[in-house]
Amino acid sequence: MTYRALLVDDERLARQELRELLSDFEDIRIVGEAKNLTEAVNIIKGEKPDVVFLDIQLRNENGFDLLEKVEHNFKLIFVTAFDEFAIRAFEINALDYLLKPVNPKRLQASIDKLHKPDAGVLPEQKLNIEDRIFLNLGEHSQFLQIQHISHICACGDYSEVFTTNAASNALLVEKSLKEWQTRLPGKFFGRIHRSTIINISQIDSIETLPNRTMELSLKNSSRLFTVSRRYASKFKQQFS
Repeated sequence: MTYRALLVDDERLARQELRELLSDFEDIRIVGEAKNLTEAVNIIKGEKPDVVFLDIQLRNENGFDLLEKVEHNFKLIFVTAFDEFAIRAFEINALDYLLKPVNPKRLQASIDKLHKPDAGVLPEQKLNIEDRIFLNLGEHSQFLQIQHISHICACGDYSEVFTTNAASNALLVEKSLKEWQTRLPGKFFGRIHRSTIINISQIDSIETLPNRTMELSLKNSSRLFTVSRRYASKFKQQFS
């Protein structure tokens, strides 16, 4: 298989050097170069590359922001002079993370991973409230800031993620509530029912009921949520 590649770097010499290194690989065909995110978005929409080699520190821009501007239907290999973004890169399922100047043997390993896409992926990390999470939504993907999650409801083997934007539709994600509870920051998110996790910063009101349950409303939802007896005491302890 021949992989269509896009190079994104604000330095012309860096793009030229990477292009020369990739010329040794018969299964890589470069379909475009971009010096900024606007150019990258246009090329991705037009050429639909299979793999994007992306610098992180672009002039006045951050390479991570590219994935909020396009559907992420390509493999991603970061090529950067900075090593401090590696964990974050793998958290969004980047295929690899190359440091400049690019070592040809490391580049070879990256190309090999195109044929074995599960190689090199790190275990999922605990999220912070400022983080963004990469969501696979079936036909497309997107980033979502953790602080913009209002609540999450179980939906069979999937979960429905509701955002603080009341006008937005719920996002159907192949992730269980247990997985969400493991990754979300416990200081900000709590489970109130076997089928519901909420962002406590979105609580508008809480009412304690006679049967030792609670009922609460959220700022961007017309629905009333029940805090079940099973979770009520844990919920109080978690945020007291």
